[in-house]
Amino acid sequence: MLGKSKTNESGKVVSPDRPLESKNAAFLSSSTARDEKTIIGEHISIEGSIRGEENLEIEGSMKGSINLEKHNFRVGPNGQVEGEINARNVSVSGEFRGNIKSHEKVEVTREADFYGEIKAKSISIEDGAYIKGVIELDREPNRKPAGVRKPDTTAAPAAGDKKEN
Repeated sequence: MLGKSKTNESGKVVSPDRPLESKNAAFLSSSTARDEKTIIGEHISIEGSIRGEENLEIEGSMKGSINLEKHNFRVGPNGQVEGEINARNVSVSGEFRGNIKSHEKVEVTREADFYGEIKAKSISIEDGAYIKGVIELDREPNRKPAGVRKPDTTAAPAAGDKKEN
């Protein structure tokens, strides 16, 4: 039966060389041209840097940098990651220590323990997630910061002030 698809209990067709989709599969597969995803298993540890052209999910442990600029990255519920992440979308459900630069959205689920910095266009944090860090959301280019004004240097004299000649 090599190379043939199988049907699971729910009637969904499963390819033997593709794992079943995870809980956040829709998040990971959104906005990419390819549905390919690599999963680093629970019993795997990696130290170093990873660059890639597909989505990545870590269920094991990773220490280092991950660059998936046009693709999505996920720390699974059993995952432990320490390092720098640069990806389109990032989802954290396990433990993460480090910095995240997302070109779109960062999602922190209720199972997450997050320590570090996030820079993204948008963020969602589920109730119950633990976060200790800094969050910076990218500003829209045409939007001016609220509350920042130049001082008025041409102010008129106060009503009680009189000019003497």
